[in-house]
Amino acid sequence: MSVHRMKEVAGIIIPDSKIATEATELLLEHGTEFIYNHSLRVFLFSSLNAKRENKIHDTELLYVASVFHDLGLVSHYSSPDLRFEVDGANAARDFLKGHGIAQDKLQLVWDTIALHTTIGIAEHKENEVALMYSGVGLDVMGEGYENLSKEHREEIVRAFPRNDFKKKIIPTFFGGFEHKTETTFGNIKADVCAFMIPNFQRKNFCDCILHSHGLNKQNKFTLTVTQPCTFSDAQGCCILFISSFQ
Repeated sequence: MSVHRMKEVAGIIIPDSKIATEATELLLEHGTEFIYNHSLRVFLFSSLNAKRENKIHDTELLYVASVFHDLGLVSHYSSPDLRFEVDGANAARDFLKGHGIAQDKLQLVWDTIALHTTIGIAEHKENEVALMYSGVGLDVMGEGYENLSKEHREEIVRAFPRNDFKKKIIPTFFGGFEHKTETTFGNIKADVCAFMIPNFQRKNFCDCILHSHGLNKQNKFTLTVTQPCTFSDAQGCCILFISSFQ
């Protein structure tokens, strides 16, 4: 893959240390231009949010996490039975371990990647975790779009084009776990499966409880629902509607 390397975009310096450079090379070798552009936009959006919120963070670790965060979607790093987020986190940890990075930093990068799709938790973790979560949310779903200047947004997209991102990102996600859709149970990527697979049957948490081999399995019971729940159409996907980008 041939890409134009940038040193600075929207006032954010892109790390070029030995570790950062080698991480980028792995992304270029095993990823796609689409994932490369997305990953760099995530880093830049995360970094701009850090400046705006005055959040102290390790820039190099945030960059490495951004580079690896979607590599679990590609065949080289994809496992047969783990969530793609965990595959990417494991790959980043192994990479950094080879550079002698301390255990606490290894864990921080692992958490940053593993939790980047975990709504309601990632934003309450360490700064690096929360920042990359915000960068991913901005690029994928437009969250916090209004917090960045038009000039910065446009400069980032010029440097790392979206190239019909909204139409391509859902199939890209799906391609990374269509062979292990069971790993989407309990997380937002089940929405992707429901969007891509006709009549997709999600594993249901309540069914798991009601059909579990519990201590009271010998007791018969009747579950009465007095207030029916309503759910949004599972065939929809919020990515299509929330994102402010084209």
